[in-house]
Amino acid sequence: MGPLPVTQLLLALTSLTVALDNGLMRTPPMGWMAWERFRCDIDCFDDPENCISEGLFRDMADRLAEDGWKELGYEYVIIDDCWMSRLRDEQGRLQPEPSRFPGGIAKLASYIHDRGLKLGIYADMGTYTCMGFPGTTLDKIEIDAQTFASWEVDYLKFDGCNSNPVEQMLGYPLMSMALNATGRPMAYSCSWPAYLGGLPPSVNYSLLGDICHLWRNYDDIQDSWDSVQGIIEWFANNQDDLQPAAGPGRWNDPDMLIIGNFGLSLDQARSQMALWAIMAAPLIMSNDLRNLDNSARAILQNKVAIAINQDPMGIQGRRLLQEKSHIEVYWRPLVHSASALVFLSRRTDMPYRYHTSLAKLNYDAGNYEAYDVFTGSTVKGLNATTELTLSINPSGVVMWYVYPEQYKEEAETLVQQHMKAPFTFHKAKALHHTVL
Repeated sequence: MGPLPVTQLLLALTSLTVALDNGLMRTPPMGWMAWERFRCDIDCFDDPENCISEGLFRDMADRLAEDGWKELGYEYVIIDDCWMSRLRDEQGRLQPEPSRFPGGIAKLASYIHDRGLKLGIYADMGTYTCMGFPGTTLDKIEIDAQTFASWEVDYLKFDGCNSNPVEQMLGYPLMSMALNATGRPMAYSCSWPAYLGGLPPSVNYSLLGDICHLWRNYDDIQDSWDSVQGIIEWFANNQDDLQPAAGPGRWNDPDMLIIGNFGLSLDQARSQMALWAIMAAPLIMSNDLRNLDNSARAILQNKVAIAINQDPMGIQGRRLLQEKSHIEVYWRPLVHSASALVFLSRRTDMPYRYHTSLAKLNYDAGNYEAYDVFTGSTVKGLNATTELTLSINPSGVVMWYVYPEQYKEEAETLVQQHMKAPFTFHKAKALHHTVL
């Protein structure tokens, strides 16, 4: 590297106000992204409905706007890899593949903005993107940031394929500066930690929190329960390093919600939603919103789960317990002295009856109520020592929104909002908890 990029890096490191100054993402972002479900399908001749094209993103914007998603906070429509032409234009700018995006990105952005939504786009700081399209090398960072701003993009996912650690150390802060210099507020998602193993000392989360709004820490999610479990496990095992890094304007990103695809059962889909809410994770769906069954829709549109995820304190939750019975307990503090509890079963046999009390989970003495997020029932008359028995399905969860009785009014307001959700489904008849 020559002296100029190093000088620019030093300037970047002395201007660590980008992410916090533009006021974005005080709660985790919500929306839809193409990658997990639609990957790099560029065959618009044989697969016009599903290929990476302006039609796909218009379709998803229509669904977000018309099917009750936007009102719940799902506002970003995010393009991932494979949108670009194989060549930059004569001025050296990135350009969309004209056969698949004939109207251009600015026109697509206008379409999305007209529906009250925001547009996200993808770039990669290496020589090529992960799928071999033009990369944003150090000398292209400024022009690419200006191009995205000129198109009125609202969110950039900046990947790190085909780059080395020195280029990443220079490039990620430089892009943060370049986005800020455009004058257009853009959310900035960095994949940097995922290329460095995700943990200190290789990853400096204090620096990341100052230059990025969110960051990918770990492996890409796949459409399977094994993948979801692996992500949950990695985040929980490393929570002492990861949990303090998160907060308003700076979020750990365990990757997309795959609910409504092919790899998760109903219980496993609830488990992903519950754990992503506990982890204060971005709620970025990657599914086909045009063909979503009602059970998946009900999970993703669960207002209480969303409210827990979007809690304004922005404190990421933690795993409290790993039992020998293969039950795990997760907890997240919320406003009004409330909290969320998730009881996750890693068993593969049958529903397990788990015995506990709030006192065993470090709750103070007092009177509480608990709303079951997925069954809609409320447990009243709890105190810290009340013996609880919860029936947890294999690879499933019981998720509770717990609040002190003195904050009952605030809690009931939140719960009543959930009961007015635009889409509902019949409550499961299985007994999920009993108070003895």
